[in-house]
Amino acid sequence: MNKIGKLFGIGVGPGDPELITKKAIRVINEADVIFTAASTKNNYSLALEIADPYISDKADIQNLSFPMIKDKLESSKAWNANAQIISNILKQGQKAAFITLGDPMTYSTFGYILTAMEKVMPEAAIEVVPGITSFHAAAARCNKILVEAEETLAVVSGAYGGEHIRSIAEKVDKIAIVKAYKNTKDINKALKETGFYKNSVAISKCGRDGEEIIAEIDALETRNPDYWTLILAGK
Repeated sequence: MNKIGKLFGIGVGPGDPELITKKAIRVINEADVIFTAASTKNNYSLALEIADPYISDKADIQNLSFPMIKDKLESSKAWNANAQIISNILKQGQKAAFITLGDPMTYSTFGYILTAMEKVMPEAAIEVVPGITSFHAAAARCNKILVEAEETLAVVSGAYGGEHIRSIAEKVDKIAIVKAYKNTKDINKALKETGFYKNSVAISKCGRDGEEIIAEIDALETRNPDYWTLILAGK
């Protein structure tokens, strides 16, 4: 009987291949199978593009499709199906790496895989290799201090507009808004309502070709922001 393999959840950072940790590079290079998430609409993976310089020629690269839908039941079926694919590899005694943008435990597809693996293969050995998040990289690129002293930071999703901003504005000093690529009008409105607008900046494609730092974030309303756009804001 083959010894059960091991799954690594690896954060490859926000975009710059040089921001991948040495441990992540080693594990990626040693992996027998590289798993990466892709939309059901296409097979493109930015995580794979970032990690490519460190992937062994012998590695088997497999794209796992994840539907971008709100139906939790259908999404759960897809997560469990992908977890089953991974478990089949582990049962063969192979070393697998699931690569993901930023950090595996922060707004990451790997989080869904981790939950599904606990159901599909609870005996699996799983190790997470953290990565640099998009908002940490963005703060560094803008020379913008995230928090200091007794300040508090909230990390929220802007995918559905500014409601998260409104709900926590009185309780925090700084906000990092990820997924700020749509509903930008309501995000800007919420920042103005709560006093965060004047001290805000947006950054798109951080650390990648085409990177753009947008000081006047009203401009986001008149363009089609890239999917990898976020906003850093403070009172």
